Amino acid sequence: MNRKEIAEIRRRLNPDKNAVSCVRGCYVNGKREVVAAFNVPMLSLPMEEQEKYLAIFKRTLAGVPGRNLIDIEFRPDQVMEDEAHQLLMGLRNTALTVDAGAEKLCRKIIENLELEGNYLILMMHDAYDLPFRHADENKVDVISEEVFNYILVSVCPVKLTKPALSYFSEDNAFHSRELEWVVSAPELGFMFPAFDDRAANIYGALYFTRDAADTHDAFVDAVFHCDAPMPAVEQREVFQAVLEDTLDEDLSFEVAQTVHESLRDMIREHDQDKVPEPLVISRREVSGMLQACGVPEEKVTAFEEKFDAEFGQNMSLNAVNIAQPKKFEVRTPDVVVQVNPERSDLIETRVIDGQRYILIRAEEGVEVNGVSIAIAGAEDGSEAPF
Repeated sequence: MNRKEIAEIRRRLNPDKNAVSCVRGCYVNGKREVVAAFNVPMLSLPMEEQEKYLAIFKRTLAGVPGRNLIDIEFRPDQVMEDEAHQLLMGLRNTALTVDAGAEKLCRKIIENLELEGNYLILMMHDAYDLPFRHADENKVDVISEEVFNYILVSVCPVKLTKPALSYFSEDNAFHSRELEWVVSAPELGFMFPAFDDRAANIYGALYFTRDAADTHDAFVDAVFHCDAPMPAVEQREVFQAVLEDTLDEDLSFEVAQTVHESLRDMIREHDQDKVPEPLVISRREVSGMLQACGVPEEKVTAFEEKFDAEFGQNMSLNAVNIAQPKKFEVRTPDVVVQVNPERSDLIETRVIDGQRYILIRAEEGVEVNGVSIAIAGAEDGSEAPF
């Protein structure tokens, strides 16, 4: 799913726009015991509670596509006969009205989710009457015959409030407040089926994980019977390791700088063009960057082979997972230099009298711990000696 499709579903999750029939789920304690199970018609809830439930579900669709929001793809044989897919289809087709199906999904989650402490499993079903859109994306006041039926599942930690003083009007005084269990923002969740090209795609689901470094592999395997995708943070670490292992001494500051700038420019141009699909980077594109830097052909070939071995043949990576366009950092064991990514040209490396240096061009506005300083030799235009 792309950003535009995700945003369209998120806009549904408001009290005056959705057709959510019920909210059901269970409350689980730290021992994986179900403390309470519930099934509540949405319209029976006070408006304030409706808004809070919908806000939780909306946050399950918040994040960066390819990073926190990950497309799950089912194989054709899974759609035909896989038990996990049939369970999800049953929950969707029955609008969560069958107790046995909802309880089975809850049991799967409880048995396969490593989440410390208490948590809440929430489920909802919505039927979206898709408005007709012209080819130019303008919506018109005509309801199409197509209805997008989907379920949305959220898993939220439940935590105790912190001790604090609170005002009590009964005696016009402040006293210690009793500790209460409060539902936190979703840790993970999913929507099924996917909403692709503004239609239901039963061959896909959209999976959410709050922590881009943790995809909760056991949960993904149990609920979808699919291998969990490599976490976004791990993708960047593996990509960096592939560069280091294959380029070795040819991985200079200039090469690392050029790769970063190229990726940053591609991401910026992609955002400016407002392309809804995430920007993906292929092995060939990175190889082109390395060749443009003068990296020897044998090192480029080694990079390509290692890339395929780590990520798979013909695999493309989400650009925001392997690059940090808003960050440019140079680090040694004792010094960390952070630079505006737009001005990485201010940094260079040089060997002077056999010693390796990181040089930063500083023209004005230099401060040390907040104190403006002068640089020796700058007053008369002469260069400071090395």
